Amino acid sequence: MNTTRRLFLKSGALALASVGIAPAFGPDFLRQVVFADEPKRGTNGTYGKKILVCIFMRGAVDGMSMIVPHGDPNYYNLRSVGAGGIALPRTGEGGVLDLDGQFGMSPALAPLKSLYDQGFLAPIHAVGSPNATRSHFDAQDYMESGVPGDKSITTGWLARTVANCPEDTAKAKTGGIRTVSMTSQLPRSLEGDGNALAISDLATFGVGRGVSGTGKTATMMPMMGGNAGNGGGFEALYAGAVGDVLHGTGQETFDALKMLSGLDPTKYTPANKADYGRGKLGQSLKQIAQLIKADVGLEVAFAEMGGFDTHVNQGAGQGLLARRLEELASGMKGFWQDLGDRMDDVVVLTMSEFGRTARQNANGGTDHGHGTAFLAMGGKVNGGKVISKWPGLAPEQLYEKRDLAVTTDFRQIFGEVATQHLKVRDVADVFPNFNAPKADYRGVLKV
Repeated sequence: MNTTRRLFLKSGALALASVGIAPAFGPDFLRQVVFADEPKRGTNGTYGKKILVCIFMRGAVDGMSMIVPHGDPNYYNLRSVGAGGIALPRTGEGGVLDLDGQFGMSPALAPLKSLYDQGFLAPIHAVGSPNATRSHFDAQDYMESGVPGDKSITTGWLARTVANCPEDTAKAKTGGIRTVSMTSQLPRSLEGDGNALAISDLATFGVGRGVSGTGKTATMMPMMGGNAGNGGGFEALYAGAVGDVLHGTGQETFDALKMLSGLDPTKYTPANKADYGRGKLGQSLKQIAQLIKADVGLEVAFAEMGGFDTHVNQGAGQGLLARRLEELASGMKGFWQDLGDRMDDVVVLTMSEFGRTARQNANGGTDHGHGTAFLAMGGKVNGGKVISKWPGLAPEQLYEKRDLAVTTDFRQIFGEVATQHLKVRDVADVFPNFNAPKADYRGVLKV
């Protein structure tokens, strides 16, 4: 069966990765078949491509419970310890994992503590948007568009970042999968990127979950003599999931899968005994790692998790928020272990639309606030310290007398990563009307 180069460029790489061909044949196979015209990078001929992975924590995470300012004398005046309280004690059971005497991690983030100690993880505190909105919808829109307070911009900051990378001209010739979102719909951040793929799960997009009695994946059986009339199989999956991929590439990807289905590939196995946990975020990060190791040309990946709108019964070292943070930490640690030395070329950045009130409410939770905390992870991250211009928690230091103030505009972080990591040519093209000099960057990355 003849295939066109265009087919492989637009969809073959994803098809190979989604069915696990990459572990079976290795990254050089994909490079030779899919990206024959693309020059190899890096000292070892395979690594060197810089990749950004963004994790959006939707619902407004309480940054003061994620990265706890336990050294600020006003923290324990605003939040109580014990029954009904959400403050994490400085010592003892359920206490913070101290970082520097001023800040500590929630114990729910324990899997990430060793990465901080080794200098590969940097919390960023008192970060957020200069816009004062406490609307989830508006704040997420502003952060993902990268233009706070301006709804006239229709594209996302990640889409503009990819368009302004120095390799965009070469990529237009070679194709490849540059941007992937592990979501059912394209996020606001990637709007405007005509080649971005939105795939909620490679398993259901590609080969499905079921296994037949012969050991073959059930959704591949029609191409291998299985019963196509049982309501399942590849054709049913095709009909149900083509809409999962945007911009008209779905049919070509499934055509590639159909051609390759007889190979009966093995399932992807994370390296270094990496454990991503059982959460949806961990599974998304595992599939992003698979695409990275398949060398499909990935430059930007997006994942998300919700459940951070903790108005009631937020909890402290345990509870609603702690469970969400445990999922985050497990997924990020698994990603780190799985990629190994490839993390030298990868930056993982978490973000959330705003923070929570400094004072806990009467329901054992927190309401919509202002400043929050991000996390940056990677081999070139300037980790081992909390990056913050801490505003303080005294009554006169709070934003509108109720919230953690924002002293770092999120665009200072996004802009640094875009220019220093992905080598965007002009940050003003990515963030209109924001011309912060490099001197205003916070030093998230090693120079």
